[in-house]
Amino acid sequence: MSKARSTTTAEKRKTNAQALLKHLGESVYDDLDEGRFPSLTLASRSVRNIVYDRKLQQFVLGATTVKKSSGNIKHIRPFTQLVWLAYFAKKLVGEKRTSTLRDVFYSAQAFNIEFQDQAESDELITDLEVLMQMAREDMNIYPEERSAIFGNMTIEYTVPGYEGKKADLSANPDGVMIGPALTTAEFADTDAEMVLAIEKGGLFTRFIEEQVHKKYKALLINTAGQPPRSTRYLLRRLNQELGLPVGILCDADPWGAHIAMVCRSGSANAAHLRELTTPSAVWLGVWASDIVKYKLPSDKLTEIDIKRLYELKSDPRYTEKMWHDELDTFLKIKKKSEQEAFARYGLSYIVDKYLPEKLQLMKSA
Repeated sequence: MSKARSTTTAEKRKTNAQALLKHLGESVYDDLDEGRFPSLTLASRSVRNIVYDRKLQQFVLGATTVKKSSGNIKHIRPFTQLVWLAYFAKKLVGEKRTSTLRDVFYSAQAFNIEFQDQAESDELITDLEVLMQMAREDMNIYPEERSAIFGNMTIEYTVPGYEGKKADLSANPDGVMIGPALTTAEFADTDAEMVLAIEKGGLFTRFIEEQVHKKYKALLINTAGQPPRSTRYLLRRLNQELGLPVGILCDADPWGAHIAMVCRSGSANAAHLRELTTPSAVWLGVWASDIVKYKLPSDKLTEIDIKRLYELKSDPRYTEKMWHDELDTFLKIKKKSEQEAFARYGLSYIVDKYLPEKLQLMKSA
């Protein structure tokens, strides 16, 4: 992606966010000027209104809407909170500042806006996303980050104060944190031919030590469990803008399978967003069938694990034969295993033996 195009896209997203937030504020003032109780209408996030779109391969919100009106005494509090959040977001974008979800919760207290706890403010921020039809990141609101990236890539920052400054993603052996500055940076230069998203930090570190980024020309991403939204957004950018195939490596259990699916098809909680999925991403393992094939050390599935497997089997995202077969294998063998289990064959086995076989799946996908 060219520098001019990337910078322009980032600027347009922020300009659009500011304009839409301003329009929201003006609509409230217009209602007051006309003697009407201001109200806001947004898509419902109820379970009944979350549907699976097979074309997009993700959950989306349906046509049902909800109305928050200042004329309804039950709605006054959430209505006021939502309007304040829009004001605060516009202030962030206008001043080119960022805020974490935690910061927003505490900032509200300075304006005498009361949230019972951060969970409540987080829910209202999601309502604001639905109302504005844009991600909170476009409004400069971010979660605390914990994932990281490593590999042969040079990025160029676009955030205020760092415009034009470059960073080498292989300079730090612990990886570079995936935060606001990195997700909005330009991809200046790379020889990478693929992206490997890894569930756990242990294997991420092992891959760095074993020079996987050089052996397989791979960018390595530690998702730190289920990846934060900024990490999923970065995966999508690397895939769509650079054409890099994405492979996902997780533990062999129902939770690992779900992490892989979230990378591919998103989550129900983010059904109102469209830029967090990488439908072409390939679940490389560790599979249930790998436990059998490689005779991996394993543990018995718990009742909670088994219940989760049946939930996944009924999920429309898991209809492809490979996914169903692996879920069935879990239920048949009633075992689970971890990525680290390959260490029984030596520390480099997973890199030298297992990974090459799995990478063939990406070539044939």
